[in-house]
Amino acid sequence: MAKQPHLLVEPGDLTDIALVPGDPGRVDRIAGLCDDHEVVAENREYKLVNATYEGRELTICSTGIGSPSTAIAVEELEAVGVETLIRVGTTGALQKGIEIGDMVVANGAAKDEGTTGRYESDTVPAVPDYDVLSSLVDAAEANDEDVHVGPIATDDAFYAETDEYINDWEAAGLLAVEMEAAALFSLCRRKGLRSGAICTVDGNLVEGTQKGETEDEELPEKAKNNVERAIEISLTAATSL
Repeated sequence: MAKQPHLLVEPGDLTDIALVPGDPGRVDRIAGLCDDHEVVAENREYKLVNATYEGRELTICSTGIGSPSTAIAVEELEAVGVETLIRVGTTGALQKGIEIGDMVVANGAAKDEGTTGRYESDTVPAVPDYDVLSSLVDAAEANDEDVHVGPIATDDAFYAETDEYINDWEAAGLLAVEMEAAALFSLCRRKGLRSGAICTVDGNLVEGTQKGETEDEELPEKAKNNVERAIEISLTAATSL
């Protein structure tokens, strides 16, 4: 099999499990917490690293922003033998009381994006694998995190998340909004792969708070290193899968 056109990898290059952050820069951040790591490929928004964490061999692959580039990553990771994908990233909360620094583990994602509709009906649920979800929750609770488990929204228009959209999502009981999980869950389910997602809250769209914009003294202590903690949780979960 020829190299995949976007990830630039072929069967045998990667491990069976991949952590899939959106940001290529976050790949290096995850790798820095591992025991050892080696860059495998880098192209456009995709950076791939093989690493070992507490004896577990794993791959780290950025997806870029949004469902289209995430779908490409899932397609090509599956083609070269990856079987489990864990998204680790950030999210905007949609319910009052969910604070910056909290963890959200999604048990489903509303398809407010355009990619999954090319694969299946909107009535087909975008859901993660139960074992991956459970491992993420267990790892978060073991780290004494404030973890929220429930449905989220996946959107593809960051600057068009109007008050009307936010109000509808809040009324529906969705915990948070991000831009990749629905595509990840849907494609993995269709391909017989395992998937899950943990995102740490970097703002609350209902309460109008945002890390980097809200004054530091107004933020809870748990907001200070929340991304690194989410990464550590995803790595711990990977060791049990």
